[in-house]
Formats: sequence, C-alpha cells, structure tokens
Amino acid sequence: MVALSMTGPTSASPAEVPEGTWRVDTNSALQIFDCSSLLCGRVGWLKNVRSADGNIRRDSKNPDPTLRGRPVCGLIVLWGLRSVGAGSWNGGWFYNPDDGKTYRAAAELHSMNTLVARIYLGMPLFGETKTLVRMPQPSSDSQC
Repeated sequence: MVALSMTGPTSASPAEVPEGTWRVDTNSALQIFDCSSLLCGRVGWLKNVRSADGNIRRDSKNPDPTLRGRPVCGLIVLWGLRSVGAGSWNGGWFYNPDDGKTYRAAAELHSMNTLVARIYLGMPLFGETKTLVRMPQPSSDSQC
C-alpha cells in the first residue's frame, strides 16, 4: 500500500507535513497525523465498511487472535515515520489488514496534494509504490 522512491527533489518545505485525509485507492483513505514528532496514519475512510455478509469489517487476518475483532475503520495502520528532510519520511511501518502483514514504510510529499509512499519487506526495491491524493473532505458515499 505505501512505499516511496526517495529520488529527486520535492516541492515541499520543511514546515509542510502531510496531515489530513489521503485517498489510497478507490476504496480507502488514510488520515495522516503527527504522533510524538513521527507521522502516523489510521484508516479514515472506507467505501465499504461492511463485508459482503453485512458485518462491520474487522481485522480478521491479524496474526494475534486477540486483535482480530477490531474494526478496520479507525485502525492505526501507519506509524513511526520519521523526517529525513523536507517532505521525506522513512523508517516507519505499515500494517495491512487485508493480509495481516506488517511492512516497512517510507513516504515523500511531492506536492501539497500528492504523497508518494512505499511499503516493502526487506529492501525498498522489493515493494509497492502508491500515490496518495489529498481529499478535501471524505466523500459522503463513505463511512468510518
């Protein structure tokens, strides 16, 4: 879900942080926020809060059975990203409730409305890059 290519200059100044709601894909968005001078993110928007059987989506694939009942909405899934320069963060973690795995994470603010993130196992080369777009406000067709 989240990964980043740390090459090339960014247009963000040191004062700019990517706080707000960022659309990840057509089905979800993260609410990015500051947590003890690190960047964190929680599931802030889901197009489908309920699964096909009508139940609230839960963290059912979590490797810890005691956490499998948590709702996905509001779940902190991104944490520990520390600033490494103007508009760049790395050293963080991303938990994917879709597969129950935790990945390394890095992010780069390319503009005030574009955040490029990378999630990976081991080395960034073996990861996935996502371009997140700032949402002015969550869509009314969503829930969380």
